[in-house]
Amino acid sequence: MAKKRRNRKKIAIKLPQIIMGCFCALLLVVAGVRLLGEQARVDVADQNANNQAEVQRNRQAFIKRLAPEAKRLQQTYHVLPSITLAQAILESDWGTSQLATNYHNLFGVKGTDPNQTKVMLTKEYRNGQWVEIRGRFQIYANDQASLAAHAALLANGTSWNTNQYQHVISATNYRTAAAALKQDGYATDPDYPAKLINLIKTYDLEQYDQ
Repeated sequence: MAKKRRNRKKIAIKLPQIIMGCFCALLLVVAGVRLLGEQARVDVADQNANNQAEVQRNRQAFIKRLAPEAKRLQQTYHVLPSITLAQAILESDWGTSQLATNYHNLFGVKGTDPNQTKVMLTKEYRNGQWVEIRGRFQIYANDQASLAAHAALLANGTSWNTNQYQHVISATNYRTAAAALKQDGYATDPDYPAKLINLIKTYDLEQYDQ
């Protein structure tokens, strides 16, 4: 009996130690999980930052690639480079749209010749809402050809109105030119001028108008 009592006494003494040991181990596990969670969040944040940096590098590269040609075309067609660049950015989603990547059509320009066009889905703003339609879009050999065709269109107008975009051509600053694009019927989107102006301000595209 005495031996059993001694054993029970030993067990009673060790039990708090065992519980404390388990508790400490549990705390270490919880701390480890928290550290892993914190590290995972840091890794995600770093990845997001790297992705954002890559996006910005690609966008700056897109601007710098098109800017010299936009400036050169201004001398002939009098379209502000900031407007040309902002439209190319907006219309082609920074050159990533299918129309831009596959057919060098940076401005969503439509055409009629089946041999020089591609039928694709697009969205247009009609009767107060966006609707999806199928349109026939012009194919260009390269981005420079697309920029040149865009500048010529603004300068020479349409086949039914050669003065269609004269307010755009005569504008001396990008705000006036952006508003004129809507005024002269270039775009159906009511927010088109504001979107162009925001892009020009955000990426300092006005510097190319100097």
